[in-house]
Amino acid sequence: MMLGHAGADVTVYERHGDVGGRSSAIEADGYRFDIGPTFFLYPQILRALFERCGLDLDREVTFRRLDDLYDLSFEDGPSLRLSRDPESLHCEISKIDPVDASAVPDFLAENRRKFAAFSPVLQRPFNGLRDVFRGDMLKALPLLRPRRSVDRDLARHFRNPRTRLAFSFQSKYLGMSPYRCPSLFTILSFMEHEFGIFHPIGGTKAVMDAMMRAARRFGVTFQFDTPIRSLHLERGRARGVVTDRGMEPADAVVMNADFARAMTKLTPDSARKRWTDRNLARKKYSCSTFMMYLGLEGPPPDRGHHTIFLSSDYDRNFADIEAGRILSDRASLYVQNACVTDPTQAPPGHSTLYVLMPVGNLREGGLAWNDATRDAARRIALARLKDAGFGDVESRIRFEKIVTPADWESDFDVHRGAVFNLAHNLGQMLHYRPHNRFEDIPGVYLVGGGTHPGSGLPVIFEGARISSDLLIDDLSPRPVRQDRPSFSPKRYPAHDIA
Repeated sequence: MMLGHAGADVTVYERHGDVGGRSSAIEADGYRFDIGPTFFLYPQILRALFERCGLDLDREVTFRRLDDLYDLSFEDGPSLRLSRDPESLHCEISKIDPVDASAVPDFLAENRRKFAAFSPVLQRPFNGLRDVFRGDMLKALPLLRPRRSVDRDLARHFRNPRTRLAFSFQSKYLGMSPYRCPSLFTILSFMEHEFGIFHPIGGTKAVMDAMMRAARRFGVTFQFDTPIRSLHLERGRARGVVTDRGMEPADAVVMNADFARAMTKLTPDSARKRWTDRNLARKKYSCSTFMMYLGLEGPPPDRGHHTIFLSSDYDRNFADIEAGRILSDRASLYVQNACVTDPTQAPPGHSTLYVLMPVGNLREGGLAWNDATRDAARRIALARLKDAGFGDVESRIRFEKIVTPADWESDFDVHRGAVFNLAHNLGQMLHYRPHNRFEDIPGVYLVGGGTHPGSGLPVIFEGARISSDLLIDDLSPRPVRQDRPSFSPKRYPAHDIA
């Protein structure tokens, strides 16, 4: 969308028959499910990108701010319904610990400062160590406490482990444990409470469709059912892509495929100096997920739009996930009950459930995802749905689709089925993450969770802006200010971009 608006000649090559990838939808028998992301946070970033292109996001997509953020259910109690309302939030956290409830305003105030300090850092590229020592980073560093985990940082505010989980389970958005995730990411729960959680009517895919419509207005061409077989390199530089039709020339290639999977499949190991196959094999990757997409007869369960069900043995559950060798019978769950907000997701008289159970990624010596494993995971997920207060769901199922880590790898080309990409530990963030202007192959620009700033839709959109600005700056005849709010389509000569 941004490149087309800037005047580039853009062709999008998509392996599947529609846009979106993991942000697309499953549509069958009148049911519609988000495939991956369902928590839509901070749409201001996407709104600004549309404005930059002279468009109004809110004319394209209807966003509904949820009255309640989510139901948060601890297996051994209590069950909370959390909202942005300070009085309600205080009452709900008091069910865990009244002293901790009184500390919530201080936690939010501190993270408001952290968010303000770190936002500029997330809005620019990190091309080397020098970028780490720029003024905005040095200003933010005292607030980041880089050697602390999310849980340890929260312990400065909250004495009860369950309170800390209420403000740290969001590390699972990155596929990480709160006991290992860097303390920076306390801003995730802050963003929920500060700005709210939104649901795009029609699901996340409605946002992807809006972006495709916008891109087409600027002349972008979409080639569906067209998998890329390899990048075409000349003297080490990307000069196009190879499809089943042959070589498609381009001045630049923007790659939003899963980073590790695409590098090992689409480029020769000899073309990469830093991100070799050997180095990629040594990197840390996020957990994976076992997914159930359920079409139910009857009305939606009497639960919130989002439900987080936390195991009474959360520590062991996450240890099992990180080890990746067994299925935890005390699994935690995330459930989207979208029809309480958006009845268009199911036929009249029916409803949907999206069930996510974190599991280990695919690794050597790990769990083998065969039919028996799949059936065992299904039994655990349905049992845990009952434990989470959803009742006898199984008898109401009229449509069912399951996605395992092996399916994530085979059907969506996700390396090791690690749906949240490279882990967000300190050794794999900022300049340690693959650069937006890919450092190993000139002419390649990266977008998606595998590059800076990282995973999650808001930061992925921000990363797309960073990469687009770098590409525009590289291909335009004169330097372009990266904070420029809008680019004239007539200002730059057309460049072919795949």
